[in-house]
This record gives sequence, C-alpha cells and structure tokens, in this order.
Amino acid sequence: MSRYFKLMDDRRTRGRWQLGAPLDARGEEIDPWQFKEGRRLELGCVPRFTLDVPGRPLEYSWAAFSIPVIHERGVQVFERLGIQEVQFIPVTVDGHEGPYFILNTLKIIRCIDDARCAEVAFFTPEDGQPPEKVGWYRNVRGMRIDPTKVGDARIFRPWGWTVALVVSEDLKAALEDAGITGTKFEEA
Repeated sequence: MSRYFKLMDDRRTRGRWQLGAPLDARGEEIDPWQFKEGRRLELGCVPRFTLDVPGRPLEYSWAAFSIPVIHERGVQVFERLGIQEVQFIPVTVDGHEGPYFILNTLKIIRCIDDARCAEVAFFTPEDGQPPEKVGWYRNVRGMRIDPTKVGDARIFRPWGWTVALVVSEDLKAALEDAGITGTKFEEA
C-alpha cells in the first residue's frame, strides 16, 4: 500500500533564513491564502520575498503563512519524475540568487482518514464561520491519509485541511536523494 508524508519546513536548521510574506511590484502583500486553493494562478507580477530573519538560504522553506518556496534544484526533481499537478511561480528573494519558485499545488483531495487520525474537529455553524467552511476541519492532529482515495496523485493538499501539503513516498525519496535542504517529512 502507498505511503504519504506531510512535506514541511525543517525549522530546526540552525542559522537559516526565514522568508516574509509575498509582495507585489508596489511592495504590497499578495493574498497568501490563494496558494492553498489548489488552482493555477496568474499573479500579474513576480512576487518578492523579504527576509524576516537573514541567514543561510534553503532549497525548500515556508515563507509567511506556510507558503512553500523551492529552489530550481527542487523543481528539477519534480520535472525528472514527470509530476504535473504543480505550478512553479517564479519569485525573487531579497539579496539571494535564484531561481526560486512558489510551489503551488494544483490538487485538493478528500482523503483524510478521520478514524485513524489522533484527533479531528470540524467547524460548525456555532463557530461563526462562513457557511462554506462548515464541515471543514477546525483541527487535525496526527493526520492519516486513506491511500485508496488518493489515486495517482504525488503531491496534493487534503480537502478541508489545506494547510497540509502531502507527497507520495517516491517524491519524498527523490527530494531526499537530491539532498534538497530544508525539507522535513512526517508520515501521514
């Protein structure tokens, strides 16, 4: 049976940089939540990231709001594997050569196995959320994926809990084999 892993930013890396929020050409913040909607984006600019904390650049890291930013070496791993369900949006990072990209995942899959998770909680009408959020996850701890619902996807966000970015075991192994710095994986 296939295994899946949350792809995260390894915050334990000492002396590392921390990227701020994406900015447009006028220096205004770009909506960060659109990168979790599972759709192709046309931003009309090349986003720029400032450094909230200067330090050693990483080939994979989360900017503000957990926006995944990846170096060209990481992009090459996706290309070598023929992975199509992503969009790489060119960005600049203040004071650093690239190329760097926002890793925009294009698939959202209803695949969380509630019964196998350590804990799940859902938004209800009483939570004061917009009606379209009712039924989405308010919290997922110890997330587990039902592999029978994933199909052939190798990178995706789980429906209702799009803060998580999930990759297949072969993509995880390829990123590790390439030595892409900044990655951390947790089995889902």
